Amino acid sequence: LTISGNGAMGNYYGYGYTGFSLPWGQSVTEVIIKTGVTSIGEHAFAGCSELRSITIPGSVTSIGRGAFVNCRRLTSVTIPESVTSIGNSTFSSCTGLTSVTIPNGVTNIENFAFLDCAGLTSVIIPGSVTSIGESAFERCTGLTSITIPNSVTSIGDYAFSDCTGLTNITIPSSVTSIGNYVFKGCAGLTSITIPNSITSIGDCAFYDCKGLTSITIPNSVTSIGSSAFYFCTGLTSITIPDSVT
Repeated sequence: LTISGNGAMGNYYGYGYTGFSLPWGQSVTEVIIKTGVTSIGEHAFAGCSELRSITIPGSVTSIGRGAFVNCRRLTSVTIPESVTSIGNSTFSSCTGLTSVTIPNGVTNIENFAFLDCAGLTSVIIPGSVTSIGESAFERCTGLTSITIPNSVTSIGDYAFSDCTGLTNITIPSSVTSIGNYVFKGCAGLTSITIPNSITSIGDCAFYDCKGLTSITIPNSVTSIGSSAFYFCTGLTSITIPDSVT
């Protein structure tokens, strides 16, 4: 299916469980959006489970919330440099998505953006991103590593919760707090570096991180939340600094 024209694509443009249906009953598997389209509306392709590829032109500046939610056969997406934000639940439950290119223009990865993208194996977050929303990568079980750039100042609750395949992660010094449940259930996590910029570790932040064997808490930390290291059965030692009150 080729979509052309100027202006915006409306909400629920191709909403449906199996995707668009052509007159002879075939579902659309590929969508090409031509230059001239400036925005993709909320839930525009939600539930199009047969959609395998989509071309988004450089004229698009915004992608609405839930635009591709439940597009389970979509394997890769290239987001153009013109897009500045990956909206709420944009790619949620795109279980077949293995790779995604986040362009340098993006400043925010909003809540639930890649929730339940179990097939996603790696993500490169560009230096333009300043915030990672709540549950942004929650239950991305195929994710093995991720690099968070120094531009990021906030990481939302549950951001990497239950990413069981994640083995290591570095929190940049631009971040000042580790929120609630951020790394909950990351059983494959063996080490983590907490920078001196961190002042608080939230509730259940490392809950059920069974693979974690050691952790260094810097002197900048003043509070450790409830159940922060609950069920970290592999943890053999921990030093709590004098700064913790």
